[in-house]
Amino acid sequence: MTRKRSLVFPVSRVGREFGMKPRPLNLISVSKSVGVELRARVNERGYALVALLALMSILALMMISVAPSVRQQAQREREQEAINRGEEVAEAIRLYVLEKQTLPTSMDQLVEGLPRGTRKLQILRPYAAIDPLTESGEWKLIRPRGPELLEFQRKVMLYNGGAMPETRDQKIYGNVLLTINNLIDTKSDDSDAAPGGEDDSEQTSGPFIGVVSRSRRNSVINYYDIDRHDQWIFTPLFRP
Repeated sequence: MTRKRSLVFPVSRVGREFGMKPRPLNLISVSKSVGVELRARVNERGYALVALLALMSILALMMISVAPSVRQQAQREREQEAINRGEEVAEAIRLYVLEKQTLPTSMDQLVEGLPRGTRKLQILRPYAAIDPLTESGEWKLIRPRGPELLEFQRKVMLYNGGAMPETRDQKIYGNVLLTINNLIDTKSDDSDAAPGGEDDSEQTSGPFIGVVSRSRRNSVINYYDIDRHDQWIFTPLFRP
């Protein structure tokens, strides 16, 4: 017959004075209670781990769903900055032409400014001479009476209900403005997707009437109802 093992804890002198007696401790009962407590703690840790994994999964799904809108917002901000800089370049061209009575031939002429005695009047801030939509940061210069300007003029007229918008100080631009006949008949297919990438063609020399981004991507923002970066021409033309 197996006898239960037990431990007897001695009673202190004070305890004996109060009539306390030693009590045996059942090892089997202790081991069982310890085992139950350990299993409870393991279960609690398991539940906590499952809850943590579930939370991480939910956060990952939220990040995946939010990522496209974050990228779109970042793209929108870059495009708005490109429009702001392009408009500043267009105004600098206007001021240069008013002063010099001729078109500029390089961006450096606009950045250098216009002479005012011993000083120069700044008409274009250096950062505006950088295209924020491309890695190169180089604006493509638009030549007067070129095909890009003709196409942009057509789209601006369509945006304006078929009428040519007025141009401030129109007389100083001479024959730069073109006359488009049969506007509806000349409308091309504007639904083609942009090819992507950047225009790496060499910069042509000579006078220019505007600038355009070298980014050949579709845009988030529409500029004169145009949704391609490489068709946003910033020019003093068509501005009242």
